[in-house]
Amino acid sequence: MKILVIGASGRVGSQLVEQLLDDNHNVIGTTRENEQLFDHNNYSQLDLDITAGKDEIAQQIDADIDAIYFVAGSGGKNILEVDLHGAVKTMQAAKDKGINRYIMLSTVFSLDTSKWDTPAINEIKEYYIGKHYSDNWLVNDSKLDYTIVQAGALKERAGTGQVTLNSDSPGENAIEDVAATLVAVLEAKSASKKVFNMQNGDTDIKEAVANL
Repeated sequence: MKILVIGASGRVGSQLVEQLLDDNHNVIGTTRENEQLFDHNNYSQLDLDITAGKDEIAQQIDADIDAIYFVAGSGGKNILEVDLHGAVKTMQAAKDKGINRYIMLSTVFSLDTSKWDTPAINEIKEYYIGKHYSDNWLVNDSKLDYTIVQAGALKERAGTGQVTLNSDSPGENAIEDVAATLVAVLEAKSASKKVFNMQNGDTDIKEAVANL
């Protein structure tokens, strides 16, 4: 498949690209960095500014792309322009280009505001608000074939290949396992039009996704 990864230079994005390339997909990674991120025959790079207008974004996206991943983030510096409006504009651009499959990396409980009354979430409340409304737009307004993967705390440790999905607690995730879960949902019919949270657990990733 030909896949666009928006946010290829991030912690999750870089591992996602590596795993997609390992699976023999053709990957276009977006980044604002000048250097080529990956030296691979199936990888190309795009300097995509998601703070630009929707039509300008659409003009830079190939019409023959099979799926889009949105794994970009502002790091709290420009939440409205990147995490909210930027994300929505890429969804709109996907629809304009006839690209139906759209996979969003989000944060645990982004759509469940009843679980926001915790110190950890209060510290990044504006980020949660941004993700809440961008995720809502994807589910309710985009008409895309979406999957939203809501990850808990990201940790720099070796992946286990095992997860727990839709827990009532936020949990933690090895970044490698988040990337593997994003890869697993790509062609899984069970993941179509689904929103789920994830954390490290005791079920094989592909099995957990198949049972959504």
